[in-house]
Amino acid sequence: MFDLTGKVALLTGATGGIPRATAALFRRLGAALVLTDLDPAALDDLAGTLSGAGPAVLTARVDVTDRAEIDAAVALAVKGLGGLDILVTGAGLYVEQEVASMSDADWRRTIGVNLDGVFHACRAAMPVLRQGGSIVNIASMAGHRGSVRHAHYAACKAAVLGFTRSIVHELSPRGVRANCVSPGIIATPMTEAIMRDNGAALIGATPMRRFGTPEEVASVIAFLASDAAAFVTGETIHINGGLYMD
Repeated sequence: MFDLTGKVALLTGATGGIPRATAALFRRLGAALVLTDLDPAALDDLAGTLSGAGPAVLTARVDVTDRAEIDAAVALAVKGLGGLDILVTGAGLYVEQEVASMSDADWRRTIGVNLDGVFHACRAAMPVLRQGGSIVNIASMAGHRGSVRHAHYAACKAAVLGFTRSIVHELSPRGVRANCVSPGIIATPMTEAIMRDNGAALIGATPMRRFGTPEEVASVIAFLASDAAAFVTGETIHINGGLYMD
């Protein structure tokens, strides 16, 4: 498909459904990896599935709400693997709550992971991304159309879209691109509850009459990260089987 040989990619939230599939695809395409998440044991398990001949796979326990931890992960990529070419912001928190019952702490926690985490990762990576590099932020269909009982999540994802379009102006003079993917309902542990409770209605409203897979999102991320998308920046690609068309 695409060639990422010689590239170094850092993924946040790497043990989640979409980032995990992305890491596996990036590895097959020749990229060295820095995988970050909260659970070191889960990271080790993931790295184990990617072991073998090929570029290095490093792991780091990172809370994306902590600036120092994400700064250290970027430094690890530069020092341990020689540089950084690709950032994929996959860390996410998807909690079902109505606004009336949402505490200040609930709001701040969701904002911290889904928006502050993107900011921290991009800010740390932007000065060191090499020419031809790429940021791919994982947004969501919720950021375009809203989401029932997920207002804080939808607000974050809408902000990520605007943030990504804005950093393009700082990155482009250095030959670095930034784009978003906006998945719809993708079959991952994060969406198990919504698929269980509303799956039939959602499939009925989806022209392709099924949910997406993490691998289908990963392939679009790989395109945006690769030289095949060398003149694509500030864009958002929807991956939802036609459920939402912008």
